[in-house]
Amino acid sequence: MNIFNDSKMNDKARRQCLYEGSLFAYRPSPSSLQLCQLARELVDQAFSPLDPRKLHESLSADRCAEVLAVVKPRFIHHPKSKEFIQGLLAELGYDLEKTYFDVPRLRSAFPSDYLKSGIAYAFHPHRDTWYSAPLCQINWWMPVYPISQGNCMAVHPNYWEQPVKNGSKTYNYAQWNRESRQSAAAHVKTDTRVQPKPEEPLTLSPDLRLVCDVGGPYLFSAAQMHSTVPNQTNEARYSIDFRTVNIDDIWDGLGAPNVDSACSGTSLGDFIRASDLSPIPPEAVAIYDK
Repeated sequence: MNIFNDSKMNDKARRQCLYEGSLFAYRPSPSSLQLCQLARELVDQAFSPLDPRKLHESLSADRCAEVLAVVKPRFIHHPKSKEFIQGLLAELGYDLEKTYFDVPRLRSAFPSDYLKSGIAYAFHPHRDTWYSAPLCQINWWMPVYPISQGNCMAVHPNYWEQPVKNGSKTYNYAQWNRESRQSAAAHVKTDTRVQPKPEEPLTLSPDLRLVCDVGGPYLFSAAQMHSTVPNQTNEARYSIDFRTVNIDDIWDGLGAPNVDSACSGTSLGDFIRASDLSPIPPEAVAIYDK
């Protein structure tokens, strides 16, 4: 596995490296910093006068989940969120006519067992391809506040080519949206929603933890095994993630290898074109919507 830092590689070559398991990390850009600043403003306002990173010290988990259930969709649907992603893609040399992205999501990971279910779900080791993501999907991730190796996200490179017995065969993206997504805030102590998980023991060490600056995105394939690092610090972690696909790679059948995903449906219908926010062509969705 290769890690490229502030690479000047063109997008086609970069995507091919990502499909082969490499990671790309970039320094913050003007648009990525604006995206993180928007998230901070919304979070700070929602929890004022409390420090959003210290909620576990004075706010009940139930109340925290109630507030997050409001502020996270507010960030997702804020018109500036999409605008800043368009800017970020342009700053990194993406062809906005051929690049499609889904809405950015604001994530949180709290210390200890304060709140790790539902609206603040602590993701177990998984590939996004278990969740009906296309094999040509690229994941973007960046911290909203400063992070450390004790509250970041981990990639598990030993499983890039190694299949894992998992529950993806029971997962359908459309069914999940109908039955499970809207109930996230109700799962405070435990999360009983059926999600694809490993069905055999995994050896997660060594793992790879990239500690990026605020607004510093790193990119990895949807087929990469990754997980939420159990937060052993005294501060909550807030992060932003979104995904991109290139329409040419969909038409040409390019992407990462599928070593163990057996889900049905596809999340491609959520993607919009970076140039004008138009929906992805239904013919492209149909290629994956088996």
